[in-house]
Amino acid sequence: MAKKNPKNFTAEEKLRALYDLQVIDSRIDKIRTVRGELPLEVEDLEDEIAGLDTRVEKIKAELEDVETQISDRNRAIKEAQALIKKYEGQQSKVRNNREYDSLNKEIEFQSLEIQVCEKKIKEFQASIEDKKEVLEEAVARLDSRKADLDAKKAELDEIVAETKKEEDFLLKKSEEAKESVEQRLLSAYSRIREAAKNGLAVVPVDREASGGSFIQIPPQMQLDIAARKKIIVDEHSGRILVDMDLATEETEKIEKMIEIELKK
Repeated sequence: MAKKNPKNFTAEEKLRALYDLQVIDSRIDKIRTVRGELPLEVEDLEDEIAGLDTRVEKIKAELEDVETQISDRNRAIKEAQALIKKYEGQQSKVRNNREYDSLNKEIEFQSLEIQVCEKKIKEFQASIEDKKEVLEEAVARLDSRKADLDAKKAELDEIVAETKKEEDFLLKKSEEAKESVEQRLLSAYSRIREAAKNGLAVVPVDREASGGSFIQIPPQMQLDIAARKKIIVDEHSGRILVDMDLATEETEKIEKMIEIELKK
């Protein structure tokens, strides 16, 4: 048997199809609200950890570079000391004062080189101490944020596990429900739903007022809504209106369907 085209639905059938979709989507919203900001918190922590990892690796690379420079200076000191020893040995064999003075200048130059290297080594060593302190703080924060991430992920995984079956079922039912809604009405539903903070595009009239705006609806409009002969939109909130009896019937139907599915 061919499936009925939503365009050929009566006004009441269209209202029921719209409200069914609303009930299902609201249930999905509720599940996702339970998760709250956890997915965003997990994402933020992952970004922060990636940044801290990069920082730690950068500091480690800087420490290696400073250690290399200290080694280079120590090697330069040894070379200068070797040259001083060589020049001092040559001084005992010189033939005149000019050669002696020349060697003496070389010795002074190498001694100065040693002093410069020793000064740079002290600066590098001070730099190493500073960088190690910064590294220690960065590693401690990294470990702390990783622990936070593990806790948040565990919390999120637990919530997702508890609601996954229901959410998957509802997402499937939402897509099926959309097939029963005329495209023109589906576009309006999506537009209204996106604009509403609570995601409500189709609401019942409760105590003579529109759910969502709480503004009194004229008696004649209430009668028209209850008659279910046409699609009526609340002029204040822009939401599609249905009567409370229809809303109750469709809500109970959807909840029963979900209950049966979750017991499987």
